[in-house]
Amino acid sequence: MIPRKVFWSEVSTAAVEDGWTVRLDAAELRTPAGHPFRVPSPALAEAIAQEWRDQRDQIEPATMPMMQLAATAIDRVRGHRAEVVAETARYASTDLVCYRAEEPEELVQRQARHWQPILDWLAQHYDAPLTLVRGLMPVEQPPMALAALERAVAARDDWALTALAFATAAAGSLGVGLALLDHRIDSETAFELAELDASWQIEQWGEDAEATDRRLRLKADFGAARRFLDLAASRC
Repeated sequence: MIPRKVFWSEVSTAAVEDGWTVRLDAAELRTPAGHPFRVPSPALAEAIAQEWRDQRDQIEPATMPMMQLAATAIDRVRGHRAEVVAETARYASTDLVCYRAEEPEELVQRQARHWQPILDWLAQHYDAPLTLVRGLMPVEQPPMALAALERAVAARDDWALTALAFATAAAGSLGVGLALLDHRIDSETAFELAELDASWQIEQWGEDAEATDRRLRLKADFGAARRFLDLAASRC
């Protein structure tokens, strides 16, 4: 279980039979659900260990994104893969990049310039052409395209699926999530695509402190998803 207060003096990592673990003094870390903490690479274990080293008197989970994502992979994704796959793939039915403004023309053109490449890539790379929608009325996406995208989601291992589910939910777009995980775009571009409409509104009307905080958190989320995947896949 995750403690509430710092009580340890040393944080270390160790290779174990089924991966890598983190130790607080001599005690092996466990997830919030009580499962043994195991990650697939020494790089991810060390990144999580450093998050623990950086804690002070009180544990601040919000400052531990690698730990949070790893715990999600172990506690939720591993035991509920089908549910997580379905939830993540479902975003394609109402994908952000499919829904375009009818006006003003400047926003229409900006959406086309930045979002259309994601749709084109999904059609080409995953054989999953999605229908573009003008306005907010929902449209039924082609079943074959949705099935192809669900297969693409299901093909990920638990660690990649965790990152994909996190990025997709943050963006409101499976297309953006897949593009980020497949190195088609970087985390900064993922943020810009997800926030395209909001950024346009800010240009017109300005930004308040609450919106600024939300955008900073969102940008950090995309960075965390990309870093988590890279660390989990690392062989070092």
